Amino acid sequence: MASPPAPYEQVAERVERLLLRHAELRRTNALLAEQVAGLTHERDALRTRLQAARVRVEAVLERLPQALEDDEAATAAEQDAHRSDAQGNAA
Repeated sequence: MASPPAPYEQVAERVERLLLRHAELRRTNALLAEQVAGLTHERDALRTRLQAARVRVEAVLERLPQALEDDEAATAAEQDAHRSDAQGNAA
């Protein structure tokens, strides 16, 4: 019959298991740190794209009232021209 392991053997086995677990956790931590760095880069790129899109939208919105005013002026001018033509043809 085998005798139970000596206390120092139990401690040695436990230390070996802890060292293996430590190495595994270090690898996992390195992979997670790499993933965080990649996601941080992606987030920063998306923030930059969002800011650029905001600038473009603001520029379009700033031009929009001017474009509407220009369209209204052009429409009014066309209506005046049609009225003048209609009055000239009626005379």
